[in-house]
Amino acid sequence: MARQATDRSVLFLCFGSRGSFSVAQVKEIANGLERSGQRFLWVVKKPPRDEKTTQIYQYTAEFDLGGLLPDGFLERTKDRGMVVKTWAPQVAVLRKDSVGGFVTHCGWNSVLEAVVAGVPMVAWPLYSEQHLNRNILVNDMKMAIGLEHREDDGFVSEDELERRIRELMESEEGRELRERSWKMREMALAALGSESGSSARALAKLVQALG
Repeated sequence: MARQATDRSVLFLCFGSRGSFSVAQVKEIANGLERSGQRFLWVVKKPPRDEKTTQIYQYTAEFDLGGLLPDGFLERTKDRGMVVKTWAPQVAVLRKDSVGGFVTHCGWNSVLEAVVAGVPMVAWPLYSEQHLNRNILVNDMKMAIGLEHREDDGFVSEDELERRIRELMESEEGRELRERSWKMREMALAALGSESGSSARALAKLVQALG
């Protein structure tokens, strides 16, 4: 990105070590991001061979990023966004002062890392227990905004993604989520510093404390 942001204005999009999307969904994400007007860092993986799945078991950086994204996307967004292939140091990114939102697949490790960093989320579960984690984040912890998707294949439209990104980064509800997330960060750090050991038990205690 051309200039450094220090005001929680950057949106981070990352979907874990196995989360990946079809070419059509990647283009939809790109269009939603561009229309949102937000600054962003987006981790993109090579699409799976089976377009009906959102998981990959082996990943590579050997793919044409420009060919995967909409024509001209990288050029049009170069002053406010960055797209990286395959991997980014998630913990380090979430702890940056510039990061104000996280679009996540709701994997348990990612949830915990976001809580400890005090970063509110847009919850986009892809498989397995991530749907349960999404419900906890949105309904119980109130640290995330949920995405609506098509019932048959889980596809998320660019309109829906743009709407939820703007809600997180620009609205009063988003501001309240950021404030709550920062308070949760302090509680999470205290819980993780206890003698209970397991991060899962610590986060469960945190959710119970909110009740």
